[in-house]
Amino acid sequence: MRTRDVAHIVIEADTPFKVGSNASDFLQDSPIQRDFNALPMILGTSLTGVLRKEFEQLKGSQKVKDIFGDENGSKVIVSNALMLDEDEKVHEELLLEKSSFLKIFETLPIREHTAITEKGVAKEHAKFDEEVLYKGTRFKFSIEMIEDEKDSFEEVLGLLAGNTFRIGGGSTKGFGKLKIVEIRCERFESDSYEQYSSSLNSALGDLYEVKAEVTQQYTSYKLRITPDDFFMFGSGFGDEDADATAVYEHVIDYDKKGLSEKRVLMPASSLKGAIAHRTVFHFNRLEGKSIENSDGILLLSEVFGSAKESDGDGAGLKGKVIFSDCYQNDNQETKTFDHVAIDRFTGGAIDGALFQEKTLSQKDLWKIEILMDKDVQGNALQAFENTLDDITTGMLPLGGMTTKGHGVFGGTWSKEQSNA
Repeated sequence: MRTRDVAHIVIEADTPFKVGSNASDFLQDSPIQRDFNALPMILGTSLTGVLRKEFEQLKGSQKVKDIFGDENGSKVIVSNALMLDEDEKVHEELLLEKSSFLKIFETLPIREHTAITEKGVAKEHAKFDEEVLYKGTRFKFSIEMIEDEKDSFEEVLGLLAGNTFRIGGGSTKGFGKLKIVEIRCERFESDSYEQYSSSLNSALGDLYEVKAEVTQQYTSYKLRITPDDFFMFGSGFGDEDADATAVYEHVIDYDKKGLSEKRVLMPASSLKGAIAHRTVFHFNRLEGKSIENSDGILLLSEVFGSAKESDGDGAGLKGKVIFSDCYQNDNQETKTFDHVAIDRFTGGAIDGALFQEKTLSQKDLWKIEILMDKDVQGNALQAFENTLDDITTGMLPLGGMTTKGHGVFGGTWSKEQSNA
């Protein structure tokens, strides 16, 4: 008799998600995917694609064809992931009115970026923004597997707990990391499956303790750094006190059924940019070559990735390093500095060009994990590790206003086999 294993999975965004809709509107360049209630969602095809890729890396191409299908169809069925409301229920029907919690998601955080050239520097007139989901947002979806494939079913569930499992775009620059909140599983025989409700709100089986599938692909680098003094990862905006302020974001708190207090954000894209630029410097130094060395530019794209050109030339590369956004509670003091803009030709003050910047004075420990593909070896790997030395010894400042003495950190770093 044919059996069917079914799991209901609740996941939580451990970093913001960027699940793009492949469209643009008048407000942002890259809005997120939404369902018929205009609530954030993750398409089942997106989840299936990531699961298939991770499963192939773990079990090989023949096994992935047996489970996820090739010409004979797939044994795995993955539903769309719908967002949980404040009562941790999904809405599979059309809402006539939204709760105050659901209305939070009508306006989402915007991340601003500048396109980077092949040399690792900002591209002129290439600013763009992305809409992202709040950290802490929860989704629920189902996975079904037909026939007697219990071991493979558990292996697929184990992929969700892997440290490198990411959903959506921008996975190498901080987005898409998730954690498992709950998995419930049940096995059905053919006759009992006919009584099974496909609603994600239906009760299902017993709690399942997922065990992460372990691969040997990545090394985990862990930084533990503390700022020496002032630092600021710029928001691009000002407030009533200053023209330039640090970037903050709220996160979703299901216990409070709303948004948390604002938190200080260290964007992974800022950290990635600083590390990539310094890694190329160290690589050229180890190779005994100048900055114009094409090998350094190639290293930048192969290790840290490159974007697809807007004219369609070049497919772009994902990169072999995975970063994650970091957050701290907003419990630090701020310091506002007054400055006068300087005329670069005369060296004198520009009349009427006074501006202020509000920096953070926070002595909290930042714990940062970076995952490096083990394919990166030789001088490329040594250059990366030299860059981590620079960060922990204060030789590579992080964030904005570094030429004014801000962003100096000190600490340690270590590496170990990732549990991904």
